[in-house]
Amino acid sequence: MSTITRRSLIISGAGLAAGAFVSPAEAATGSVAFHIASAGFIFGVTGGNGTLSFEGRQYPLSIGGISAGALIGASATDLIGTASHLHSPGDIVGIYSAIGAGLSVAGGRQVAQLTNARGVVLRLRGRQIGFSFSIDLSGMSISMA
Repeated sequence: MSTITRRSLIISGAGLAAGAFVSPAEAATGSVAFHIASAGFIFGVTGGNGTLSFEGRQYPLSIGGISAGALIGASATDLIGTASHLHSPGDIVGIYSAIGAGLSVAGGRQVAQLTNARGVVLRLRGRQIGFSFSIDLSGMSISMA
């Protein structure tokens, strides 16, 4: 029968502690490009497609959403930006809500910062073409195409 020595306990404890302090793999950032079209009167339908560029590969995306509120008209928006806090390409999938300043429009240019339940943060900028009283990206749903 082996006896537990003080030295073996210290070595075992040090090994466990070292394993507990190993930092998890850092999340990475990818780039995104979206083309989104919106149309409606009061209730609107938003849809589009996009691409995630992550770790040297391209992943097609599908974008959808339904908005209620002051949507009048039709428009198309091309957005580019970054997707941060990604551990894998599938992390981009989900429903996004506005954080921080949310969506702002100035002279047809748009800037948005959105997040999903997995903690992925989209920072987007782009230009709107067409007539639309409002485009709201909050509630936007992204899926892998």
